[in-house]
Amino acid sequence: MTTPARRYRSLELCAGAGGLAQGLEKAGFEPVALIERNAHACETLRVNRLGWNVLEMDLRDFVAREHTYAYDVDLIAGGLPRVKSSAAVKRAEDRYERELLEATVWLAAEVRPRAILIENVPALVDHSAFVDVREAIRIELEHLGYVLKWHVLNARDFGLAQERKVGVMVGLRADEAARFRWPEPLGTPVPTVGAALWKSMAARGWRDAATWAAQADRPAPAIVGGSENRGGGDLGPTGTKRAWARLGINGGGIGDQVPDADYRWDPHGEVRRMPKLTVEQVAILQGFPSQWRLMGGKTARYRQLGHASPPPVAHALGVRLAEALAPGGTGPA
Repeated sequence: MTTPARRYRSLELCAGAGGLAQGLEKAGFEPVALIERNAHACETLRVNRLGWNVLEMDLRDFVAREHTYAYDVDLIAGGLPRVKSSAAVKRAEDRYERELLEATVWLAAEVRPRAILIENVPALVDHSAFVDVREAIRIELEHLGYVLKWHVLNARDFGLAQERKVGVMVGLRADEAARFRWPEPLGTPVPTVGAALWKSMAARGWRDAATWAAQADRPAPAIVGGSENRGGGDLGPTGTKRAWARLGINGGGIGDQVPDADYRWDPHGEVRRMPKLTVEQVAILQGFPSQWRLMGGKTARYRQLGHASPPPVAHALGVRLAEALAPGGTGPA
């Protein structure tokens, strides 16, 4: 990993498996703390970065004055759980994601970092169902001097074999906001699932791996983590599972191993006889490095990945934030 010329300090909210933190770290941001309530995700963070200050707690319970280092950060960054629209919030428990978003905005108002980064659903950027949420954020942050910028990025534009759109809000002071530019697509051909996973599918000698890879000739649908209140992990709702089936994947669950030499596969056969993705293959599609260890059982590890920010997208954002924050205005013209 290339070490950036300048380092910045960040506070990571809802850090999960560390996808956002990895990308920002590579771009020059060192976390003073990472807040995450899921025990397995906290263990993942600790085992991969022994020096990280991981706070296993609910973001809503974080009090900045009890963690005074929070007042000296350049960036507050949060890959927050998917916010529901007002129409979908029917019960008190449906407000949890909204409360995390509110807690993030209030914390930023208290700490006053140089920059704020919030990642969430694409609809949060411009859909009418979220106009009240955007307005609440604007009212709270603009009067503090932040200029807010909203954009949708797609993981497929940053080297990943996945159609994963991400809604992003960046808040910066006026002079630094003027230097900020959204990361641009790499301009390279979009990887296919077959190209991304062929080597792993062939690792145990599966004879049809090359045939399968040729059929899996497009990016994957967005990988989702599902709810912690559900049973085992799968690759999404019915429509998404059909999309996986067209790629030759059984999306009804997560596999323990890739196919072996004796595995028999009919590309036009029953979905239940198609191979399932392993956790390690999901990690590849999410852009996680092979050395990044995920803790917990199979479902817990898969859900950490499904909820994660893809590190390559986070890195691209981090680079542009670092350029905007750099002394002398080294951001792109």
